[in-house]
Amino acid sequence: MKHRLAVVTLLVTIIIASGFAADQKTVTGWVIDSACAFTKGLTKPISVDCAVSCAKNGSPLVILQDDGSIYWPISETMPAESQNKRLMPFAGKRVTATGKTYNRGGSTAIAIDKIVEAGGR
Repeated sequence: MKHRLAVVTLLVTIIIASGFAADQKTVTGWVIDSACAFTKGLTKPISVDCAVSCAKNGSPLVILQDDGSIYWPISETMPAESQNKRLMPFAGKRVTATGKTYNRGGSTAIAIDKIVEAGGR
């Protein structure tokens, strides 16, 4: 009985931990404010000025890939901090970002290690 309990406990731990495992990934897309990405159905920012203005007003910046998937930039430090300051130089521009990605409940986040401008398409 103790052996069975230990096996079940181990399996549950593995299943729970796998949901929070991070994968290193490189993504390319547009840095756009999250509100426009969802409410306007944009495939890229209207303009740099528009993305910057929304970000300055508090809208979180996200990375919108060509296939429509959205990556939410997050901080791995605690307490967590907004990533808008780091992304502001890229607002409205196409970027390539590398970092740990996390999936939860249909959302995907990225803790960015490296980000560079990728040029427009």
